[in-house]
Amino acid sequence: MKLIAGVDIGNSTTEVCIAQMDSEGRMRFLSSSSRATTGTKGTIANTAGIINGLEVAMERIGKNVKELSLICINEAAPVIGDTAMETITETIITESSMIGHNPSTPAGAGQATGTILYMQHLEDGKTGIPYIVVASSKYSYESIAETINSYAKKLSIVGMILQADEAVLVENRLEQKIPIVDEVKYVEKIPEGIQAAIEVALVGQSIRMLSNPYGIATLLKLDANETKKVTPIAKSLIGKQSAVVIKTPFEHVKENKLPAGEIYFLGDSKTSVNVDAGADKIMEVLSQTGKINDISGQSGTNVGNMLRNIKKGMGELTKEEASEIKITDILAVDTLAPVQIFGALAGETCMEKAVGVAAMVKTKQLPMEKIAEELKKRLHIYVKVAGVEAVMASLGALTTPGTKLPLAILDLGGGSTDAAIINENGSVVTTHKAGAGELVSMLIQTELSLSTRHIAEEIKKYPLAKVESLYHMRLENGAIHFFEEPIEPKYFGNVVLLHPDKMIILEDDIPMEKIVAVRREVKKKVFVRNAMRALIEVAPEHNLRNIENVVLVGGSAQDFEVPEMLMEEFANYKIVCGRGNIRAIEGPRNAVATGLVMSYIGERHD
Repeated sequence: MKLIAGVDIGNSTTEVCIAQMDSEGRMRFLSSSSRATTGTKGTIANTAGIINGLEVAMERIGKNVKELSLICINEAAPVIGDTAMETITETIITESSMIGHNPSTPAGAGQATGTILYMQHLEDGKTGIPYIVVASSKYSYESIAETINSYAKKLSIVGMILQADEAVLVENRLEQKIPIVDEVKYVEKIPEGIQAAIEVALVGQSIRMLSNPYGIATLLKLDANETKKVTPIAKSLIGKQSAVVIKTPFEHVKENKLPAGEIYFLGDSKTSVNVDAGADKIMEVLSQTGKINDISGQSGTNVGNMLRNIKKGMGELTKEEASEIKITDILAVDTLAPVQIFGALAGETCMEKAVGVAAMVKTKQLPMEKIAEELKKRLHIYVKVAGVEAVMASLGALTTPGTKLPLAILDLGGGSTDAAIINENGSVVTTHKAGAGELVSMLIQTELSLSTRHIAEEIKKYPLAKVESLYHMRLENGAIHFFEEPIEPKYFGNVVLLHPDKMIILEDDIPMEKIVAVRREVKKKVFVRNAMRALIEVAPEHNLRNIENVVLVGGSAQDFEVPEMLMEEFANYKIVCGRGNIRAIEGPRNAVATGLVMSYIGERHD
């Protein structure tokens, strides 16, 4: 009796399958496990995650890892998917002649224009001049209100800017109501004696003047050139409830542009495309280039820097020169990216059109051989690099009930989307495309301006709801769900993620409808587009109508909405499509690991 392990090292997870083979070559599957991949896929750091996965899988059948006779690992070299993903846009860095701000707790309502005056200098104020008073957090809200009430009898105080988040507390104590903007972190950087405009909208409404460059021009008396410079500020304030815009000396304005740049494709022919043309044009030019040998970017541009850093980073991992590293595929996706406005008081950004890019890298080294050697050294077990991922996934997918040859598979992973077709005679055609689950997470984080990638990962995985009372919540599909018992008050009024074990509150103040729209659109841009271009490449005569069945495998095939999106798309071609159920128990996971074991036993029979 032999115990054999199949190990699939993915970008995000490492999966293990344990099988037993008797003296006559008959196989029985015993156990499996899934653990987070340690280190970058294809590097020695993967061994820690592999060993952990083996230990868990063997422990489930009451055995020790040392009882294994053979470990089969997938051949990920020479292609390593998703080594880097970035958002490419034309970056405009402006130390603007205007400074904008949007706090979450303003007070009062209306617009005002006046000269900046620090609260400690109120005694220097002159009658007949409208002032916007600036107060730092060293003053309490009581002392601020008392001082303003006192000086308002002889000075024209038309608005206030506070460092602390106490606008409402101050406004409640003022005898003459004025618009107040608070949470201005760097109030000490506001120069005195210059003009500023302030606006606070009514509850449920958004500002109108300061979100319009011509509105700012009206309030601060700008010329055409100054109005052009203030446009990024106005764009950043669209939809906000309040804002303050401060006019700084025009000679301080500086602008530096780093262009998006051109992408160069080296394949059967040499082609190029400017990133500004958008993702559709980039992918169109890519498809016309034929087999890709390498992809590079224009020097001194955003995309050039990104592609150079990808090669440099992979070269450091594999100990190769960057010139030896080749990029063999990219996926470009149109998106929106926040661009910081330099010179702002509170890190303001405005959303600009951008292109998200995932890249697939080819190296001369065979990193899996190095991993195999390291595993042999640490475990004293024979390790075999067994086969290409897509081929192994096809073998594993055949254990799904209801499948038959010929069969097409889509392996939706974290870094890449792989496709394969296995014919009646057992021959397999495969392809590997850059971009999958991790690109989706990056784009969700970018478009929603989320603070961490972890939050984006959670949004990708789980549906949403809005808790509207202690007894019910509205699901993202519009349905109402009632609770038998009142839920904790902390959930009230919040958008939550419906994790199987608990509800997760989203701290970012973003409407549920926007989150859902961004999540679904991003998944379509990445998964549906990649699935189509991968299947067309492996389909007989490159015609999707020549494919009858598609089995979805891989971690992203577990997604709660991606398989339905693909089923809907493939229905146009009369293709039967659905999630795999590997060995009738694993769902869409473990296909490659299962295929590795089956491949070895098949070789034994041969």
